[in-house]
Amino acid sequence: MPDLDSASDQLAAEFRSVSLRRGEILALDDVSLSLPLGQTTALLGTSGSGKSTLVQLIIGLLRPDSGTVRTLGDPIDFANPRPMRRKIGYAIQDVSLFPHLDVRRNILLPATLCGWSDAAQKERLDELLQLMHLPVTVLDRYPHELSGGQQQRAGLCRAMMLRPELLLLDEPFSGLDTMTRKSIHEQFLEMQQYAPVSTVLVTHDPQEAINLSHGLVVMKDGRVQQYGPVAEVVENPVNDYVRHLCTALAALPVSNA
Repeated sequence: MPDLDSASDQLAAEFRSVSLRRGEILALDDVSLSLPLGQTTALLGTSGSGKSTLVQLIIGLLRPDSGTVRTLGDPIDFANPRPMRRKIGYAIQDVSLFPHLDVRRNILLPATLCGWSDAAQKERLDELLQLMHLPVTVLDRYPHELSGGQQQRAGLCRAMMLRPELLLLDEPFSGLDTMTRKSIHEQFLEMQQYAPVSTVLVTHDPQEAINLSHGLVVMKDGRVQQYGPVAEVVENPVNDYVRHLCTALAALPVSNA
């Protein structure tokens, strides 16, 4: 497993003394954290702990009030963030597929905007459908005609379209029934085996964190409570909050750590 304190040029994201207020709420409080390339890192915590704020900083949707953020080894150019964002896939809980576009155009949209040829788009689309176990028949449908699981798979296909160096997943599997989530988890792990990409996964579900991740960052009230390899966090929690979250993890085999 890559070291969570690797050099900056080997990091997916790096936070140094980052603080950020959202209105009256201190969303992040002096966060220093290094997220490595080459693995899936889960950001675990309850609602309002700062997980999604970290992800929005990584992709440049927010600016810190203080401290520095580096993404894929470089500071974010807020005047021209598009080149950096082309290296990043981003999927969120509500999928955000455009309702007026069919599934084919939704998935191909990033490649279309980047000027890919029709042949390159088709080749990549075929790869993604196979990886996500989506039938070709869904391509001519509109988002509202898909099941929740199919919508999530289509959203992941779009996030992966440009072969990103970094994939950001913000509660992408929430709201799905248990069987559908299990199926998508299996397909995500299969995708990581055959087309691996560095991933930051936001979740409030301890079981999801251990099933899908190598590294674990536990957040509370805008502060990092603990981070490290999953097995290390589970076996050696640093405080009662982490210990409480790890109660669910301790009964599970740590297969990805």
